[in-house]
Amino acid sequence: MNAVTETVAVEPVSGVEIFVPLAKLKKSPRNARKVPHGEAAIEALAASIQHKGLIQNLVVEPEVKDDGTPTGAYFVTAGEGRRLAMLLRAKRKQIRKSEPVRCWLDTQNDPSEVSLDENVTRTPMHPADQFERFAELSRDKGWGAEEIGARFGVSAGVVKQRLRLGAVSPKLLQVYREDGLTLDQLMAFGISEDHARQEQVFEGLHHNREPWIIRRDMTAANVPAADRRAVFVGADAYVEAGGNIIRDLFSEDRGGFFEDAGLLDMLATEKLREIAGEVQAEGWKWVEAHIDYPHAHGMRRFYPQSVALSDEDEARLEALSAEYDELAEGYSSYDEMPEDTAAKLEAVSDEIDVIAAKRSAYDADVIAHGGAFVVLHHNGSVRVERGFVRAEDEALADPQPEPEEGDATAPEIGEDEQPDDGDEDVQDADEDEEPGKPISDSLTRDLSAQRTLALRVALAEQPDMALIALTHTLTAQLFYSYAEAGCLEVRPTVTPLGSHADGIEDTPLAARASEQHEAWAERMPRDVADLWGFIVGLDEAKRIALLAHCAARTVNALRLPWDRKPRTLQTADRLASALALDAAKDWTPTVDSYLGRVTKAHIVEAVTEGVSDDAARRIADMKKPDMAQAAEQLLAGTGWLPAVLRTPRPEAVQPATVEGEDAEAVEQPSEAEDSEASYAVAAE
Repeated sequence: MNAVTETVAVEPVSGVEIFVPLAKLKKSPRNARKVPHGEAAIEALAASIQHKGLIQNLVVEPEVKDDGTPTGAYFVTAGEGRRLAMLLRAKRKQIRKSEPVRCWLDTQNDPSEVSLDENVTRTPMHPADQFERFAELSRDKGWGAEEIGARFGVSAGVVKQRLRLGAVSPKLLQVYREDGLTLDQLMAFGISEDHARQEQVFEGLHHNREPWIIRRDMTAANVPAADRRAVFVGADAYVEAGGNIIRDLFSEDRGGFFEDAGLLDMLATEKLREIAGEVQAEGWKWVEAHIDYPHAHGMRRFYPQSVALSDEDEARLEALSAEYDELAEGYSSYDEMPEDTAAKLEAVSDEIDVIAAKRSAYDADVIAHGGAFVVLHHNGSVRVERGFVRAEDEALADPQPEPEEGDATAPEIGEDEQPDDGDEDVQDADEDEEPGKPISDSLTRDLSAQRTLALRVALAEQPDMALIALTHTLTAQLFYSYAEAGCLEVRPTVTPLGSHADGIEDTPLAARASEQHEAWAERMPRDVADLWGFIVGLDEAKRIALLAHCAARTVNALRLPWDRKPRTLQTADRLASALALDAAKDWTPTVDSYLGRVTKAHIVEAVTEGVSDDAARRIADMKKPDMAQAAEQLLAGTGWLPAVLRTPRPEAVQPATVEGEDAEAVEQPSEAEDSEASYAVAAE
């Protein structure tokens, strides 16, 4: 059929193809679409027309005046979106408004019906077909996401998503076509391009096919970008070494997943060894690099000692402190400062830190015969633990003076070496004849017993001195490993927790405990003989703080099946109440920490208590692995705790002590009742 180029009004001839200048095309008042095309749709049409031309012509009817004469313009019966796309191209100066547009002239059919028919009588392409065609364009023509996006009027990000979906296993795409998978589920499989892994996870799915479960199973063998090893090594170094990072294009990515855990471990270890070399350059005999801290090393640790600053450093520190205060005056944070002021303040702060670090240093013998561990902190930062000395080097690192004759620290006679009591009188008689001989052992014991009793009475009458003596005894054993350094027979026991809870010693809470201990250790005198004077010299608040730290190190509230100790656990509950302990600040219920290690009934109970009965019913029929994962999501941020971690409500104030005959009437609980009560409190 011959085409007619329309330049002036002509007699309408229905059923012919004509070319009409863009400026003469108008929106039809009888267009069935009342909700206008969105901007994204117009953008896509404009991009398509720009790269491929007008694939489908417009359907038009002539505009006529009231007397029936044509105006020379045409109403667009079908193709309003394409008209708007052409106008957008004209606005962008890609074409002129006089550009001829291919149209189909139709004056026989009802324009309203034609417009409705175009929008209703059509079958959209299945999304899976679209995904595969995009993948083909990328594979066969070598087009990247930017090029494909430009040709179809969509963003490069959308194209990348469609390419990833088009790369999903053909087997799963067919299941998706047959409505066996939802789009969200297909996107979850698209987190990886490994077809074998996708099909393996699909075959292992049960009735619960939540997208988050699919993502979890797809990345079970991978390392999340938030892992301390990934943070430490960095994505760039990992990729440069040949590693692949799996990126999730359909949900919050959080940096993706590092596919090769073995490569990541190797890179982390190599980087730690490099840092270990720098630490060893400080003069240490040995430095070891580990990803995890070797808690079972069994070595004694020495800490840096206080060192007086030189006059020059003291003067410089005073000047820097004054400069810092002057720069910071009037500002509450770096963000409020001008850039040059903030830079100066930061430089001053760094120099203050360098000089302040000189206030403590390790003894030269400790450095020469000791070593350090370089390990990864829980947040991916490097943690250097210095001052450890192996057993065979302890004598060299900490030589102790030989006790002088008659010194109170001289070794005592062992039980097997003590003389028989029956010979003591004879021996004493002989010793009386020899000037310069010490008094007998029996008399020494007699007199020392008298002195011990006197010390007990005197110490009981002076609480302040008892505090010093107790603090000294505990500190000597916890910081110096010298059980004989104190005269109080109080033996602190610090129970390691690593054998009872895997990974607990690498948690942020354990790091806080370690930092507290090291802060005190660095203030201790080198020689335990100077410890008494150190403690006496502390003010009361610091002395009590040191005692509190030492006491805290000995806390043991472990519940062990072979060591039932109800009274101890009851006291631990009372201590928790008195401290207003909130374990939820440092512990959350996850699959690893709790939910994957209890029965389904416990999981349902946890969700009921922490969320709601309705939430518990929704997960009640799931298989246990799926139930545990779902419960972890539901309980996040609720503050729910299992009974063992809960702090009991504070006990009511007990009435005053009953004295006299009435005291006998007060019934005391039996040991069995006390035991039951302690477990009842723990279960509240």
